[in-house]
Amino acid sequence: MFKEIGVADNIVKAITEIGFETPTRVQQEVIPLLLEDRGRDIIALAQTGTGKTAAFGIPILQNLDVKKKKVQVLILSPTRELCLQIADDIADYAKYIEGVKVAAVFGGASMERQIKAVKSGAQIVSATPGRLLDLINRGVINIMEVDTVVLDEADEMLNMGFRDDLVAILAETPEDKNMLLFSATMPEEINRIVKNYMDEPVEIVIGKKNSGAENVEHICYMVYAKERYLALKRIVDFNPEIYGIIFCRTRRETQEVADHLMRDGYNADALHGDLSQAQRDQVMNKFRIKHLQLLVATDVAARGLDVDNLTHIINYSLPEELELYTHRSGRTGRAGRVGTSIVIATIKEKHLLKKIEKQINKKFTTAEMPDGKKICERQLFHLIDRMEKVEVDHSQIEAYLPDINRKLEWLERDELIMKFVSVEFNRFLDYYKNTPELSVQKDVKSTGKSFRDEVNFKRFFINLGKTDNLKPGTLMGLINDFTGFADIQIGEIDIQRNFSFFQADSEYSDTIISAFENKDYRGREISVELSENNRRGNSDRRGDRQFSGGKKRFSRGFSGGSGRSGGGSGRGFGFGKSRRFEEFNRKERKFEGRKRGKSGKKEY
Repeated sequence: MFKEIGVADNIVKAITEIGFETPTRVQQEVIPLLLEDRGRDIIALAQTGTGKTAAFGIPILQNLDVKKKKVQVLILSPTRELCLQIADDIADYAKYIEGVKVAAVFGGASMERQIKAVKSGAQIVSATPGRLLDLINRGVINIMEVDTVVLDEADEMLNMGFRDDLVAILAETPEDKNMLLFSATMPEEINRIVKNYMDEPVEIVIGKKNSGAENVEHICYMVYAKERYLALKRIVDFNPEIYGIIFCRTRRETQEVADHLMRDGYNADALHGDLSQAQRDQVMNKFRIKHLQLLVATDVAARGLDVDNLTHIINYSLPEELELYTHRSGRTGRAGRVGTSIVIATIKEKHLLKKIEKQINKKFTTAEMPDGKKICERQLFHLIDRMEKVEVDHSQIEAYLPDINRKLEWLERDELIMKFVSVEFNRFLDYYKNTPELSVQKDVKSTGKSFRDEVNFKRFFINLGKTDNLKPGTLMGLINDFTGFADIQIGEIDIQRNFSFFQADSEYSDTIISAFENKDYRGREISVELSENNRRGNSDRRGDRQFSGGKKRFSRGFSGGSGRSGGGSGRGFGFGKSRRFEEFNRKERKFEGRKRGKSGKKEY
């Protein structure tokens, strides 16, 4: 009980009305600690949906000085939706505490109204980093005397690029503040924040560090890329009571999948960054009240969407940064319920699944795609269950019974049942009649082939590298976003200091090159070209050895042959006599940090 861990009666009364009965594990760990030692810094690693808001919100309220009409508590979160949810929840907890004022500060809404709320004496401010920093720079809000700073979903804030904003905000806060950091994972960037801004924090881990939610089953279906959407439909049809989110990697893919689902009669809609705030709110509200059964969303758009009773998460495509899988899957199996996270994967993604398994400390169950017979059987008995459990309003129906009986009296009992069932069921029988198997699991085992044996790769050069903070996931994301295709097979990626190579399906060569034209990354114009060094085949990589290995030396005579400066065929490096590459070469000559080896060649 909450009272037994030290929660005040007036707060217990409020949270009991909300429906809180027994504290969750994170609440049992955090609340007593903050009530006993309000100055203690805490790191709490727990999944989304484990009750983190109450874990920090209840002790914050109990320690609050309601007589002081200034900002005492600052709560930072990554999205507008989560910011509002936190503010609303804390206001609910404070229902029977007089004098508490909570203000929500976020982008996409009236700044004047938010300024008025802060200046009216708000002691607790729930904010997104961008809007808060804007108000600080305008001199509207003063956080130089806050007692407590909470970073909620800290890893998400860093993933969304708020690192610089967080650093700027924390620089405005007093050194002796109390800091509470709540996160699902613990990436290196968070370790830096801990080291720089927290004082001997107590670390509380609910479950295993960086692991997935305990009540979530992880299932993988292996299919061919071209059959991904057909597989999605089968998964949805096999789970008739599904209420979940389908995650896609790009905005274009998200909208296309949602459009296809709606066209095929599914109760679905899309949520992505191209929607206006009004459209976004409308879609999210329909999903929360279950007017939508399926929400097709990007990772960014779904952040802050808090729904407790999701049955499934479907990964239509894996996220660019694999750490995001933990956040995706953590949206189901919440509040003690059991949930399912499904991955629709291609053969080339098997190695990524291994990495995710290591990350979440759980194994995927590799399942075979259900065939038409199994799906029809599942749908049939779902229909029977619905009929059996439906509530009958006798006062409304009985008046029609005589006419109904006369209409149907010529039918035998079994025939009547079959006709009734067929009204709903025929569409599944028609659709799945003679449909082929989609799962490729058996094919993989019998042939032993990898996706590299099935794809003709070509090799590309791109003028971005480690100095641009380019990572494999980022590069794949750029390819997906710029081309609009999420199923382009990507082979090996070799990221060097200030340029990189990647392999991609040769069928998309022209698409990739044209997609990157006139594009920039972090203010730098992107140049992508085909490497001429494809004649060696997929397995012979001798021509690339001077590039693999990080700090190995190579000559800067890129237009020369066999790695020597001067004229030649360009075969040694695979760039030929590209004017764009030579221009890139000239620009990079003065790049900082270059060194010269004893032979006079530049070393990177």
